[in-house]
Amino acid sequence: MKVLLAILVILFGYLQFKLWVAEGRVQASWVLEQRISNLKEQNNTLTQRNKALQAEVNNLKGGLDVIENKARSELGFVGRDETFFQYIEPKHAR
Repeated sequence: MKVLLAILVILFGYLQFKLWVAEGRVQASWVLEQRISNLKEQNNTLTQRNKALQAEVNNLKGGLDVIENKARSELGFVGRDETFFQYIEPKHAR
C-alpha cells in the first residue's frame, strides 16, 4: 500500500511539474489566449475600417454628388454656372 501511495505521489508531482514548469505550461496558454483576444480586437477594428472604406468606394463609384463635393472641398472645384468669389481680409495698419 505504501509503495502504491509513493508511486501516486511521484506521479502527481511529475504531472504538476509538467503543468506549471515544463514546456506547454499553463502560463504559456494564458499568454496565447491574451494574444488571441488582442488579435481578434484588432481584426474587428480593421473589419469596421474596411467596411467604411468599401462604403466610400461604393459612393464614389455610384454617386456624382459625392464626387462633386469631394472635388469642391479638396480641389477647389467651381461649376460652369457658378462664380468664384474670394474674400481677403485687409491687414490692419499699426
